[in-house]
Amino acid sequence: MSTTTGRKVGRPRAIKRPDSGLSARDELLAAAAELFTTQGYTSTSTRAVAENAGMRQASMYHYFSGKEDILAELLESTVTPSLTLARELLADDGRPARTRLWELCRSDVKLLCGGPYNLGALYLLPEVQGERFEIFRRVRAELKAAYGLLLAATPEGAALTKAERALRTDLVFGLIEGVILVHRSDPRRSVARFAEATADAALRIVGIASPS
Repeated sequence: MSTTTGRKVGRPRAIKRPDSGLSARDELLAAAAELFTTQGYTSTSTRAVAENAGMRQASMYHYFSGKEDILAELLESTVTPSLTLARELLADDGRPARTRLWELCRSDVKLLCGGPYNLGALYLLPEVQGERFEIFRRVRAELKAAYGLLLAATPEGAALTKAERALRTDLVFGLIEGVILVHRSDPRRSVARFAEATADAALRIVGIASPS
């Protein structure tokens, strides 16, 4: 909505901030991501999130009902794009399964390491076991299952017992989600190259040669 002068009309900001190009909702998500990962989820108030985004606390509730809503959306953003890709890769039987598994690993790492904050660390919060985070848990479980299905479609994965294949899936999925800590130790590394190297390592875990 705008006035006849072309000036945007919206809820007033508490602090004058440089124009980031983000919507107010996305500014709140970015502000929360910073505070949740640097100060801790429990220690961060909704007022602090709003102020970090440059708006009044009351204005924040126009977009989110509270911290849980913000955290849930942040967590879902770390898995939903990868699940969308995983579904596409599972349906693409025109390419070898090892190539598709490598691509999922590479893309997933690029997503997790491409942002400014380690949102993966928030997976361990006890609050994430609550009902509000059921969608995140379900999407994450389906993503992990997709890793297992792609592994099973490779000759190497098919030769494994069911129990061994489950173990290798756990190892690969754990590597992908945990590797962001390695990247944080030297953030100057190219995210693209780092993602490729991690995908190579993930395939070696299950005895598959890199397709590249």
